[in-house]
Amino acid sequence: MNQGFPVAGRAEVRRALLRLLRAERPALAGMLVLYLVTAAAGVAAPLLLGVLIDRVRVGGGIDEVDVLAGLIVVSVLVQMALVRYSRYVGHRFGERALARLREEFVDRALRLPLSDVEKAGTGDLVTRNSLDVATVGTMLRDAIPEMFTAVINTLVILATVFVLDPVLGLCVFLMAPTVYLGSRWYLKRAREGYLAEGDANSAVTETLVATAEGARTMETFGLGPRRVAEGEAGIERAYRTRRWTLFLRSVLFPSLDASYPLPIAGILIIGGAMYFADAVTLGAVVAATLLVRQFVDPFDRILMWAEKLQLGAASYARVEGLGLVKGTPTGPGAVPDGDRLEAADVSYAYDGATDVLKGVTLDVRPGERLAIVGPSGAGKSTLGRLLAGIDVPRTGAVRLGSTPIGEIGPERLRTLVALVTQDHHVFRGTLRDNLALAKDADDEELRGALAAVEADWAANLPDGLDTELGTDRLDLDAAQAQQLALARVLLADPHTVILDEATSMLDPTAARRTEASLAAALEGRTVIAIAHRLHTAHDADRVAVIEEGRIVELGSHTELTAAGGPYSALWRSWHGD
Repeated sequence: MNQGFPVAGRAEVRRALLRLLRAERPALAGMLVLYLVTAAAGVAAPLLLGVLIDRVRVGGGIDEVDVLAGLIVVSVLVQMALVRYSRYVGHRFGERALARLREEFVDRALRLPLSDVEKAGTGDLVTRNSLDVATVGTMLRDAIPEMFTAVINTLVILATVFVLDPVLGLCVFLMAPTVYLGSRWYLKRAREGYLAEGDANSAVTETLVATAEGARTMETFGLGPRRVAEGEAGIERAYRTRRWTLFLRSVLFPSLDASYPLPIAGILIIGGAMYFADAVTLGAVVAATLLVRQFVDPFDRILMWAEKLQLGAASYARVEGLGLVKGTPTGPGAVPDGDRLEAADVSYAYDGATDVLKGVTLDVRPGERLAIVGPSGAGKSTLGRLLAGIDVPRTGAVRLGSTPIGEIGPERLRTLVALVTQDHHVFRGTLRDNLALAKDADDEELRGALAAVEADWAANLPDGLDTELGTDRLDLDAAQAQQLALARVLLADPHTVILDEATSMLDPTAARRTEASLAAALEGRTVIAIAHRLHTAHDADRVAVIEEGRIVELGSHTELTAAGGPYSALWRSWHGD
């Protein structure tokens, strides 16, 4: 079961949001001024209408009425223009903040330790990069600007009503009890509900991704019904979490809708009584009623967008949680003082379970070819990952020269030590683009790397290095993808190459030929081959035999076959003796 990436807490989300807002400080100040002017324009029409009513009651002339009516029309038009422009400015602000967030997310994702990505599962990362980032985008682009606008509007309207008459202003608070109780009930439950919904969505995505990637294996072993059952269970959980958040909204919104008529009714009743007692003018009562009616819209938007903010904050917690991954390296790190690769008394366990490596010590000399052999599950690939710096040992240390490999930054480490496995990715783009990921080389060098790994098919492509690769274009088979990956390694030119079943997708004859070509191309470099075909061990300078997480033999092929130990038994079994 994948454990998923961590989720940031409330304080961390607040700090991250403030960091984004501070980066747009001048634009944010301009937005607030614009919103204030827009709000002021919004209260002009009700105030002018109140003045007009009072002037008519005392016998104002037609010219005066026409002037006031004209001012009302102008104020409405100005407000409409300002509202439109303020939304445009708010959206631009949100898009800039979202672009900065996306860049930060991609930067963090690219710096994630591979072991953490594998433990969390690609589904969690995909969901955070797609659904969660999109939800945060809605918060930045729509919810936050709209919230700013609505808050300023409510404050300006409330202040204006209090200026008209403090008693009428107090009527606005008649809706406070029901709004407070409904909002408090909702906010206590919303964050956890939306976090659970996001986690359920990640689980569904992870199931879909794993099913798609392992489709052939599932078909071979008849695992279809089991995967369908797992998918249905995930969808059922996502459905339950979605139903819960929907229930929260179905309680919140009706309680708010029932609250909004109360201030208007209060002003009409109390204002009417005050008017008949000559304590306030009719124009003031009308203006206050219109202002409170106008107050309901931004206040409702505050509460409506508060729900989006809760959803956005939950997604932001998942996006920001990527930065909490322990061991996320930054910077180039230490510079190793040599090419000698050493594992000193290393032990390793997956997720705190039983050690799969137990006190392994191995000294790999620069320039030697070392083969690691042993039965399945002995810990060969795990040792390869530790030597490549992919995983960190539970105890002991892996060093390059005298420098712990964990202190070397990933970008520098990948130029020094490369791990090639049987799992490869062909990126959508040209063959040249796929090779240039390792090195920006000229065409002659690219073709030379392909020739060195026996990728003869590349010479026969219709467009050569400009041939487009991808599922809907030229779809490389597993063997061709493996040769492409090996060509990348040659172009990257690390001093140490760790090959973990790097030719397993090739047929035995092609694998033997490719390994011979690779040996010539990698002459002078350190090569560690995790061997499942023992002819690789035969050609190596030394062979390390692993059984049950320990190195039980170490020596040359000749020495170990003569010793009559585990390697000799493997060799005889492989030859059918």
